Amino acid sequence: MRFPNIIRALAAVCLLGPGLLPLHSEAQQAKPAAKKQPTSTQVPQASSNAPTAPDTSIATAALQAPLPASLPAPPEPATPQELALGYPLGTGDVVRVVVFQQSDMTTETRVSEAGTITIPLLGPVPVGGVTAKRAEDRIATLLKSRGLVREPQVVVTVLQFKGRQVSVLGLVSRPGRYALEEGVYRLTDVLALAGGALPDGSELVTVMRVADGKSQRYEIDLPSLFRSGDFSKNPEILAGDSIYVPRAQLFYIYGEVNRPGGFRLEKNMTVMQALSLGGGLTTRGTEKNIQLRRRDASGQYATVKGALTDLVQTDDVIFVRESLF
Repeated sequence: MRFPNIIRALAAVCLLGPGLLPLHSEAQQAKPAAKKQPTSTQVPQASSNAPTAPDTSIATAALQAPLPASLPAPPEPATPQELALGYPLGTGDVVRVVVFQQSDMTTETRVSEAGTITIPLLGPVPVGGVTAKRAEDRIATLLKSRGLVREPQVVVTVLQFKGRQVSVLGLVSRPGRYALEEGVYRLTDVLALAGGALPDGSELVTVMRVADGKSQRYEIDLPSLFRSGDFSKNPEILAGDSIYVPRAQLFYIYGEVNRPGGFRLEKNMTVMQALSLGGGLTTRGTEKNIQLRRRDASGQYATVKGALTDLVQTDDVIFVRESLF
């Protein structure tokens, strides 16, 4: 029988088994433990490829470097010839700015107190005191220098003229403030804008002007201006001027005349001409007893005997007495 052989084999396994187990565990224990990396307090050296801090000396030198010569020159002011023919933009004027093929830059703006207009992408642009043509050049130069438009074509149109205004007061048909548009305006041009002087208006027109902080006053005789034909005496009207047409100088008649009252005094008018305006003498009036009540140099009234050939002065009072016979 094989039974003893089987028993003998099992006994051999039992004898070898306990030895095998310790060998397996020792193999696991025989594995060397992972070495711990030594800790070091040294700071690692920076790699040669790491970015370095910018050199401040180079940046400073770049800021101090001169600007390139290709930058646009500052815009030139308007010439006297341009101002004489065109209209100098001023505070309050409303303008429309159009840039060709740049519809988003089309704008309507008002000239500010500082003399600037605001343009999209550009901001404030100084235009005070220059013509619309010169303003177009300035805007185009800025657009090109900043790289916004390669070949800009700009059109500036004045919609409302508010910057150059004058005042017309006194005995005119339409007193008020008037805006002067393009070109040169003379005194007669501005009076025509106001509808002309009224019949009771004086022939002497007063122009008030402020120059260099000082007030100046001029008197212009309009009839003599037209009679002589010398229009060099027709002054140019500037922005801020005030024109005043006073009431005409008067004289007064009372006594033995048909129409007593006040009348307009004409230049070189005699007493006889003045009496004719009053309808002449009544049947009881006499030419031999005419009195003139007149102001002297001190402003006091004095009564003098008048003759028909005497010249009448401003505020004279002509008194025609009654004939005694």
